[in-house]
Amino acid sequence: MISDNEAFEQFISEYRWAVLTTLRQSGSPVSSVVAYARDGDELVVSTPGMTFKRKTLEKDSRVNLCIVPNKEPFNFVSIEGDVVIEKENLVRNTRLVFENIKNTGFEEPEDFERWLENQQRVILRIKPTRVYGVIR
Repeated sequence: MISDNEAFEQFISEYRWAVLTTLRQSGSPVSSVVAYARDGDELVVSTPGMTFKRKTLEKDSRVNLCIVPNKEPFNFVSIEGDVVIEKENLVRNTRLVFENIKNTGFEEPEDFERWLENQQRVILRIKPTRVYGVIR
């Protein structure tokens, strides 16, 4: 379980889009919209290896992932945690994300493994340390 709160658990499993906030070297936050997937008691995000978020996470692994729905009411669940940057098992873990965003207009590229390689994809594995939110 990611949270002891059953409503938060259901929310995390039900949705697919979130705002990921990382910290610049100066300590100021920077956010981006990402797709995520659940992998047991952790969350995974697939991102190109040369993104700013990956670079900032190499220096400071702390993140906040704020999960939001696609419509009102705009409930949310935020997950604070630490990230491990993974360069292995990319096919399995990236497919978890694609499975979570199916039927949203995003499709897995045809030559999936080459696409992963060309983009130097990595997995950001979020290990939750605190979960909070508002569900009305």
